Amino acid sequence: MYVPAHFAPGGAEVADLLTNHGAADLVTSTARGMIATLLPFVHDPGAGERGSLLGHVARNNDQWREPAIGDALVIVRGPDFYVSPTWYPSKAEHGRAVPTWNYVTAHVYGRLVVHDDPAWLASLVRRLTEKHEGRRAKPWTVEDAPARFVEGQLRAIVGVEVVIDRVEAKFKLNQNRSRADVDGVVAGLTAEGDESGVRAMREGNGG
Repeated sequence: MYVPAHFAPGGAEVADLLTNHGAADLVTSTARGMIATLLPFVHDPGAGERGSLLGHVARNNDQWREPAIGDALVIVRGPDFYVSPTWYPSKAEHGRAVPTWNYVTAHVYGRLVVHDDPAWLASLVRRLTEKHEGRRAKPWTVEDAPARFVEGQLRAIVGVEVVIDRVEAKFKLNQNRSRADVDGVVAGLTAEGDESGVRAMREGNGG
């Protein structure tokens, strides 16, 4: 990934993205060619030297059966949004402005490990559920479903773990522009109701 110095995030920002992202693309190179699946993951910082990303695929998904050639890649995304040059105050001064796309992403590379074990899967499903239900007023839990039904659902999936070898991350949030232009982008996103974009811009540019 091409990452200019002003778009390179710190370790804490990357860890936050890996912990709090939504779903991500698992990409593997196989003898059949490239295979990709969109999955929710849980970041386990205690697994391996750099941690692991844990998820699951449908048992009928051939990706887990096809041996990966080299590292697996997980493409993790944060907010992304279009930036109009009309939002830059500097455009009115000299006109030297063009549209761009801002985004937060990380490319996570590592060894793919398959887990076809009910106990491992049951633990993972609970962790995924807690991650995404935990903030709700009345969170759903695995115990809300009949045990035999849950057992059947677990038999229909297979666990995948990417043991992280390296992470390449890029937080492109107009850090290369003036404070006035950054504020202009925040104002433009606010007018369009893009709360996640506003939050990303403020966090990426020191508030």
